[in-house]
Amino acid sequence: MKYFDENSTLLEIVEKYPETVDVFTSNGFSQMNDVEQRQKFAKSISLKIALMLKQIDLKTFSNLLIEAIEQNDNNIDATLATNVKSADTEALDIVGLLPCPVRIPLLEQFNNFVKDFTAKNGVGVNHELKAASMGLDWVEKNIVGISDAKQLPDLFISAGFDMFFDEEMIGKFKRNGVFEDTTKLPKFNSLFEEMKLKDPKNHYAMIGVVPAVFLINQTELGDRPVPKTWADIMKPEFEKRVSLPVGDFDLFNGILLNIHKKYGDEGVKKLGRSLLESMHPSQMVKSNRKKENRPIITIMPYFFTKMVKEGGPMIAVWPEDGAIVSPIFMLSKKEKIEKLQPIVDFFASKKVGEILSHSGLFPSVHPEVDNRIPKENKFMWLGWDYIYKNDISKLIKHCKMLFENELEKE
Repeated sequence: MKYFDENSTLLEIVEKYPETVDVFTSNGFSQMNDVEQRQKFAKSISLKIALMLKQIDLKTFSNLLIEAIEQNDNNIDATLATNVKSADTEALDIVGLLPCPVRIPLLEQFNNFVKDFTAKNGVGVNHELKAASMGLDWVEKNIVGISDAKQLPDLFISAGFDMFFDEEMIGKFKRNGVFEDTTKLPKFNSLFEEMKLKDPKNHYAMIGVVPAVFLINQTELGDRPVPKTWADIMKPEFEKRVSLPVGDFDLFNGILLNIHKKYGDEGVKKLGRSLLESMHPSQMVKSNRKKENRPIITIMPYFFTKMVKEGGPMIAVWPEDGAIVSPIFMLSKKEKIEKLQPIVDFFASKKVGEILSHSGLFPSVHPEVDNRIPKENKFMWLGWDYIYKNDISKLIKHCKMLFENELEKE
């Protein structure tokens, strides 16, 4: 590891990188937030031993620490966090957001790829690939006010249903045939056989999905039946007992949209009435340690179930009617495809698919990737027909209004 290793003490890590304190405290190391306790506790215990005692996966937690460090430092060239503009006027422009758990390994691979690509083809690559947790505001500057497609970046990569499904912001470019899916996969992964993930209009290039599952606190559940479907979590007995990843834009909107599609306005209202509080997924896996307001159900990305302590009160449940998924996709400009194709091929490759699937538990669409998910586990996908029949951006706003109105009634 670049910044620390498994034998680094917790004190060494937080003194060198103070921004990691929040990562520790939100994952059960409450004493790390107190300077005096930290001096006593953290100076004599290594990261490896501390995580072993908490039964937290070393690789998963290390990626969270690295993410915090690199988001705090905008001058780390190795992570591609800073975009060094190429002097080549014909350079390709790549912009996007990467899911946080896989951002580091993807950036490392992409960094190596770009060096080889530029050396071989003589084409520079300008790139800004940041953490999804930063939100889409900074990406909007590459789109807002642009009417000429030539001013757009050549490739976008992102997740979720936000800006890139906005009919006003991106729709005009789609309608004019600016984007084309050239991933050329002969078929999608067998895990998605019952789903039609490929965009029939050939605009969006799917490379993977972010699934949402349930984490159940069995202690708080009591004698209630274990919720097994999305309808179950909207039952009256779970009102104000559900935690949702409201701040996780690439997943929360997908949940709202799917609930609205299946259960209508009333379903979204019920979801709002179920909400106890919003937490980051890394906090959710430790929610049983809260002194009060402990949720019974937390809805979270599948990735974070890796951090659940075996034998503890928290159990992961894959919804029987399907884990709601948000897409991880690319939009690439058709007019630049001759130069852009190797970059498209990189992001659609088996290597990237395995990083998504194995490091992030984001199932890949690549047919050769073993997603390590049981075949019987189903997914709930919004569907391209539904996406193209609705103005998704307006529908998100409508769902949020219904959801937030229920919160205001408290």
